[in-house]
Amino acid sequence: MTVTAAPQAPYLSFDNTQPQDPTELFGALTPRMQEFREEVLSEKPYIDAERALLATEAYEQSKSQPQVMRRARMLSHILDHMTVYIEDKTLIAGNQATKNRNAPVFPEYTLEFVMNELDLFEKRDGDVFYITDQTKDQIRSVAPFWENNNLRSRGEALLPEEVQVYMETGLFGMEGKLNAGDAHLAVNHRRVLAEGLAGYERRAREASAALDLTDPASIDKRVFYNAVLETIAAVKRFSERYAALAREQAATATPERASELLAIADRCERVPYEPARTFAEALQAVWMLQVVLQIESNGHSLSYGRMDQYVWPYLQADLEAGRITEQEALELLGNLWIKTLTINKVRSQTHTLSSAGSPMYQNVTIGGQRLVDGEPVDAVNPLSYLILQSVAQTRLTQPNLTVRYHHAIDPHFLDLCVEVWRLGFGMPAMNNDEVIVPSFIQWGVAREDAYDYSAIGCVETAVPGKWGYRCTGMSYLNFPRLLLCTMNGGVDLTTGKRFAQDYGRFTEMTSFDQLMGAWDKTIRELTRASVIVENAIDLASERDVPDVLCSALTDDCIGRGKTIKEGGAVYDFISGLQVGIANMADSLAALKKVVFEDERLTTQQVWDALVSDFAGEEGEAVRQALMAGTPRYGNDDDYVDSLAVEAYDPYIDEVAKYHSTRFGRGPIGGIRYAGTSSISANVGQGMGTMATPDGRHAHEPLAEGCSPAHNADQNGPTAVFKSITKLPTEKITGGVLLNQKMTPAMLAKPQNKQKLKMMLGAYFNRLHGYHVQFNVVSRETLLDAQEHPEKHRDLIVRVAGYSAFFNDLSRATQDDIIGRTEQSL
Repeated sequence: MTVTAAPQAPYLSFDNTQPQDPTELFGALTPRMQEFREEVLSEKPYIDAERALLATEAYEQSKSQPQVMRRARMLSHILDHMTVYIEDKTLIAGNQATKNRNAPVFPEYTLEFVMNELDLFEKRDGDVFYITDQTKDQIRSVAPFWENNNLRSRGEALLPEEVQVYMETGLFGMEGKLNAGDAHLAVNHRRVLAEGLAGYERRAREASAALDLTDPASIDKRVFYNAVLETIAAVKRFSERYAALAREQAATATPERASELLAIADRCERVPYEPARTFAEALQAVWMLQVVLQIESNGHSLSYGRMDQYVWPYLQADLEAGRITEQEALELLGNLWIKTLTINKVRSQTHTLSSAGSPMYQNVTIGGQRLVDGEPVDAVNPLSYLILQSVAQTRLTQPNLTVRYHHAIDPHFLDLCVEVWRLGFGMPAMNNDEVIVPSFIQWGVAREDAYDYSAIGCVETAVPGKWGYRCTGMSYLNFPRLLLCTMNGGVDLTTGKRFAQDYGRFTEMTSFDQLMGAWDKTIRELTRASVIVENAIDLASERDVPDVLCSALTDDCIGRGKTIKEGGAVYDFISGLQVGIANMADSLAALKKVVFEDERLTTQQVWDALVSDFAGEEGEAVRQALMAGTPRYGNDDDYVDSLAVEAYDPYIDEVAKYHSTRFGRGPIGGIRYAGTSSISANVGQGMGTMATPDGRHAHEPLAEGCSPAHNADQNGPTAVFKSITKLPTEKITGGVLLNQKMTPAMLAKPQNKQKLKMMLGAYFNRLHGYHVQFNVVSRETLLDAQEHPEKHRDLIVRVAGYSAFFNDLSRATQDDIIGRTEQSL
């Protein structure tokens, strides 16, 4: 389909110089979509054993098969036998579990935490799941098969003895990698819609037929191609099951509903196997693949990519032919977002500390730029507006909406983004083309691909359909905890375990340079250890849980005859997550100024106070001395901001030395870079961190992402922007996450909205900021929601690179959000 220039229609026209209600501006869902939304939100999330039972049956029946074929047959068995249903009010078919919002169990990754928490899921403080006695019995029945026979057990077996201490203490936060799939990508939706799975099937057959089987490598490739064919056939049958069900239901439905069900049947009989022809077929194909990919692997951050770009041609053709109206398209989009919320995932209690609120991070990216005759132009089109409006109408935690900003962004579109912020559910986030596109090109990404990037999950970015797993989300490195370890001669202050060599004790240091020298050596040693852990788990994932469908839909796995983990993707760059950037900077500033420059405290006084968590009058006096008059990160003060860079540099330098397991196996890249998209890990990581020299008490949350510590930023949002952009953003391609908080009253004033847009322009265009997102909610509302949760069921807040229902969060995470600085303009 040929893409033509988008018409410049005044979508959602309004006067941005006058006060207005954004709820009235964006309109409401249709009555049935409003009812469907309520039905889904009212569903209690249960642990669901059906997938676990079917996966066990499939694995037992295919013991002799290569692992990639076992995975294909597992998916085929699940899709052929799992429960399917079509909700009364939906126009789009496809479900992940036996009921909406249920969380399937994935025993091939692990059953350990599920068995350990069978009686605890309903007792959690946040991220609560319900479970029946029947489900408990079903899970217990398959547990013996998976004991020491899953990813977690094989991954742990690969870990060298020298890194066991980090696993025992949870330092690197590897729960999500051992207990779950990878995801953190978007498949090639554009190509799937154009070719259908039939095109992928054809290419797999041709590639298999062309193999020279005397080449040993061809044996594995042939198995992979057979697995791809098995999987595509299974997806086709799965979609046809919905077609049959829709026709069955149509036989007894009202005439109006029967017509809708027959249309669903027609679509499911065609897509995603055949190319899409209409907007409705395109959305049905995209959703069906989203569901199946979630069933195949429970990796979160499985994103939709640039939907306004690859779906617009279908909507444009429909509109021009009179097959659909904008209001009908808007209803279908709202339907898709409600269905997106039905996807769920259960994490271990430990993992929830870094992913509070059961997020799935299913990101939709709109706006940005596209290339026309080699030159970038604004990519905003009518579908961009409709997606923005539909997300505003549904007002849910999913999808995770991101807008790509650039210097020539459609100003009316930007106005509407501000109005969506005013609705107070933390969307959209904004990523900056002016930084990300050049950064990708510098890393070796082709120019046309760099301009086609999308957000993946939170703030991390990648090229849809061409990028391997884990563009971010590898191991965590808790900078403040490791600073304490450095000061303690390489021994972790929390556990008493040795993490690094002894590069000197703080109490014996006579200069700040000595401390920074010890930090440099310690962080490099821990970076190396994190790479060892990551590589071991990556290899275990490659061998044990290859994702066949996800690989097939990612270029150029079919061309290379390799899964993603084996090096099938065109690009493969990964990053870990560095936590507590602000606390690190503030701590170093306090030590440098108070101890080594002003000599107001001795190293022994500071250390004793830290070990005691600033206990007693003497400890509190030390705490106050460390904080009094010390520059704090987030206020545009070079004294402390330069320390953030100085502390970060050795990590950035060291991690770049180590290749991933895919290096030299096909992809461009195969290397690591930095990233600060720490999701809600600042809370969990803070729980495992003792008192820090910035005055933070033991076990309190760390600063989130690269945002300043709570209430440390006293000079307004402009100063925060200036501090953030002093970081080497071009090297932190894994994401530079910045959360800001404002009150609804602040953005109700037209002059303040104008100030905000001007400030965004300066931040993105002049300072080259990477990302920003806003919580527009008052402290009073949040406090009332804690006391009266029943009155705030629909209250959504921005946690980190994602939004969550406030009531779903643990008390600690709620307190962390309440404690963030409220900015003024």
